[in-house]
Amino acid sequence: MRQVVLTAPEKLEFREVADLTAADLKANEILLRVKRIGICGSEIHSYHGEHPATFYPVVQGHEYSAEVVAVGADVTKVKAGDNAVARPQLVCGECAPCRRGQYNVCEKLRVQAFQADGAAQDLFIVPEDRVVKLPEGVSLDYGAMVEPAAVGAHSTLRAGDLRGKNVVVSGAGAIGNLVAQFALSRGAKRVLITDVSDLRLDIARKCGIADTANVTRTPLKEAVKEVFGDEGFQVGFEVAGVESSIRSLMECIEKGSTIVIVAVFAKDPALSMFYLGERELSLVGTMMYRHEDYEYAVEAITKGTINLEPLISNRFSFEEFDDAYKFIAENRTTSMKVIIDLER
Repeated sequence: MRQVVLTAPEKLEFREVADLTAADLKANEILLRVKRIGICGSEIHSYHGEHPATFYPVVQGHEYSAEVVAVGADVTKVKAGDNAVARPQLVCGECAPCRRGQYNVCEKLRVQAFQADGAAQDLFIVPEDRVVKLPEGVSLDYGAMVEPAAVGAHSTLRAGDLRGKNVVVSGAGAIGNLVAQFALSRGAKRVLITDVSDLRLDIARKCGIADTANVTRTPLKEAVKEVFGDEGFQVGFEVAGVESSIRSLMECIEKGSTIVIVAVFAKDPALSMFYLGERELSLVGTMMYRHEDYEYAVEAITKGTINLEPLISNRFSFEEFDDAYKFIAENRTTSMKVIIDLER
């Protein structure tokens, strides 16, 4: 079977390795035929050697959808022929965070495609506890976007109750777009999404996020005044991963409010401790998702609560994996969700 490995920054190696078969399964395991793979911002950082926690060499792929080929004797969630997705988190189940249910921040967490081999190959084996079945009618393309959708689902929970609150999402890439959509679905009064790309903001509007601002033309303080008036905003989500973004959110948000840090920063930002303390702000981290977030994301996609179609910008074949990374690097402000189609 085909497999693609990131051996060093900007170096992908295509390999032919032995097929996995039903005979390789344990009783609780599922054999998947991978159909679609999404490329995410964190993997772009890994490709360019800018991710702080990527081990080389590593098999690519952690956003994916697949068809079930075979199941172990004890598996009940799915059967052969079903379409499914699976979380890429490998956890110990024994540390303090795991014991209290926060396995997404396991002390020994390994994430496939970063610290453990991912699913960028034709066949892949996963345990049942990480699998979610895709309902009939949900496309494989959308299935490959469940993982980033689950990031949006989890990060919006980290902000507490959003009902009746005004929200700013800084960064209108795929994750920022999904964070904004989930904020609206969770009852936010209004959501303003900002970016430096008019194209991304246009896509946000197509996804139902009405309030947008290009901060190269309209500073955040002015955009907040235009959209929210004297109400201001009470929750911010930093999804751009740049210092100016988090500093602007801290400067403009209502005192006593919460900012959730969603992005992976290639370089640690210098923050204003004055704003943090004098305004009594809460900076909250968010790490991936838990299984219920995956299930919630699948439900939202199935019901049409979350609109994914405008986010899919480009498709590449498996053999064009390297071309996909290079395309993203050359089109950072115009590419959104890039899909690797293993059936092309």
